[in-house]
Amino acid sequence: MHKPTQLYQALALSFAGALFAAGAAQAQTGQAGAQPATQGAATATAAKAPAKLDRSDRNALIEMAQSNMAEIATGKLALSKALNPEIKAYAQRMVDEHGKTLAEVQALAQAKGVELPKELNAKFKAKGALLQTLSGDIFDRTYMKQSGRRDHRVTHEQLKDNLDKIKDPDIKALAMKMRPVVEQHLLAADELIARTARGATGTAGTPGNDTSTATGKEPIPNKK
Repeated sequence: MHKPTQLYQALALSFAGALFAAGAAQAQTGQAGAQPATQGAATATAAKAPAKLDRSDRNALIEMAQSNMAEIATGKLALSKALNPEIKAYAQRMVDEHGKTLAEVQALAQAKGVELPKELNAKFKAKGALLQTLSGDIFDRTYMKQSGRRDHRVTHEQLKDNLDKIKDPDIKALAMKMRPVVEQHLLAADELIARTARGATGTAGTPGNDTSTATGKEPIPNKK
């Protein structure tokens, strides 16, 4: 009479054991499958990390940031101090266009893992400090010849030289994009300097005596 009961108990224990073994096997399979997924996520994270740049590439980004920051700073100063409305218009163009380029430089630097300076270097600070001390027509002329002409000329040459050194294709593409913009600013500054010089008198020289556009040199004030 007890044999059927014992048989049922044996079958139940056997079935429970089979279920436990299947569950353990499934858990091991899940853990094994989870490892490649974790490794894949780590590989993807490593792939997103920016590659280490050459020093020349990092320096090129920093120089581009500095030149744009300087033109924005002096442009804003000219908007508040310049007398000539044409110079004010030029200054506004510098703020707008260099502001747009600076945003592109900053975005690319972030993508490449390059920390850009938050303030101007000593050279640009000194130029800004000089402009701060000037006013009136002297400010207008100095701003145009310093920021409008000389600084754009230096930046244009830097971009030209860096194009031969830059290895990163994204940084090179940005330098190539920035160079013609700087060239346009330089040409606009030369034209504006020539126009304003024709009406200049006193310490700026008699009309037509400013030959700096043609020679690349600063005019020598007439002696009285």
